[in-house]
Amino acid sequence: MRIANPVMSVPGAMQAMLDLSRAAAATGLDESLVELICLRVSIMNGCGTCIDYHTKLLRKADVPDERVYAVAGWRDVPYYTDAEKAAFALAEEMTHVHVSDDVWNEAAKHWSEQELAGLMLAICAINTWNRLNVASQQRVSA
Repeated sequence: MRIANPVMSVPGAMQAMLDLSRAAAATGLDESLVELICLRVSIMNGCGTCIDYHTKLLRKADVPDERVYAVAGWRDVPYYTDAEKAAFALAEEMTHVHVSDDVWNEAAKHWSEQELAGLMLAICAINTWNRLNVASQQRVSA
């Protein structure tokens, strides 16, 4: 670890991050879907701390193993709905900082404007956590 996690070192930062996640959750999104998105984005970003954390939350919520373990290959397995796949595609493209019209339009077919906003906030939050954890070399404790 290079430094303590910045959200623990800067007054108000942790609360701001928690508030962002609460705002996203208040849009009525399914909690398991948000956790699956967090896991997928964390895998993309190589954040072991978040991969560990969100996998444990999904297991605790009794999400079926195949939905947890296949999240990196979501396109090629039958475990996710079309709406969930649209959310994964949105998450991947937002993580790469470019959302194509095709991905946006597909997501908009499945999610209301408020739900899309909630998805976007959740995706932004997990990307921020990932970047902070990776840059400061946070590690999973045994």
